[in-house]
Amino acid sequence: MKLVSIITVNFNHSYLTESLLHSIATKNSYYPIEIIVVDNGSKENPVPAWKEKYKDVLFIRSDQNLGFAGGNNLGLKVAKGDYLFLINNDTDITETLIPLMVDYMENHPEVGAASPKIHYFDKPEVLQYAGYTDMNYYTARNNCIGQFEVDNGQYDNLTGPTGYAHGAAMMVRREALEKAGPMAENYFLYYEELDWCERIRKAGYEVHRVMQALIYHKESMSVGQQSALKEYFMNRNRILFIRRNTSFLTCFIFCCYFMAVVVPRNILQYIRTGHKEFIRILFRSIWWNVTHKTDSGDLGYRLK
Repeated sequence: MKLVSIITVNFNHSYLTESLLHSIATKNSYYPIEIIVVDNGSKENPVPAWKEKYKDVLFIRSDQNLGFAGGNNLGLKVAKGDYLFLINNDTDITETLIPLMVDYMENHPEVGAASPKIHYFDKPEVLQYAGYTDMNYYTARNNCIGQFEVDNGQYDNLTGPTGYAHGAAMMVRREALEKAGPMAENYFLYYEELDWCERIRKAGYEVHRVMQALIYHKESMSVGQQSALKEYFMNRNRILFIRRNTSFLTCFIFCCYFMAVVVPRNILQYIRTGHKEFIRILFRSIWWNVTHKTDSGDLGYRLK
């Protein structure tokens, strides 16, 4: 049996992480596994108490918030598994989740990364993810298949290649990690798993979805609240993703589209919704891409 390393990241939501650990302890039917929890600079350090409570879990503490990629990368550095299963701490597993994922990866050696079907936890019959469409590199747009639809099995025949895996739950083959490297940490938030999928493909592997495997995600179905941090990284990283993964000509066409269409549209939306302060954030995200290389570790944003 292949060893599976389950990696999750905690940031100021210890109760969610403990709920996930309970879910794994009571529902998982696959062994051998190792569980790695990375605390990503939470205000209150939960690790000492956790070490006493969960003897079979490996805990890692970072003194600062390293972002989604940085936190997961800490776990990847110590993971011993043949398969690395990155799952959000706000998820709830199903009994057959890991066995089905491992079986699929074992029978499809061409697959470097794969995600299960994802349902919303608070609406367990509703889909969040049944795959992604391919990226339109000229607009940096793609779609999440099935999102907000009641799952009647309408996408179960889509098991196989997909545009991207989902960051809430993705299993990565050890050899793919070794060839593609870990996630790029300078994204901090948003687009990092998409960038990782691009590099896994460039390393010679495919990215698939496994529609027979299911996980529940506690993310709300409602649109997330706007914030300066979200606006900055969504816009900055959208440009960064195109810079890192396309040709000069494609990037040039995208930049023309972004400045001519996205910027005016966003400004109008900020004014209409009473967030004029985001206009400055938008231009700061653009300026970062003008003044920084694609591998720059300077986030250009002061984190609180």
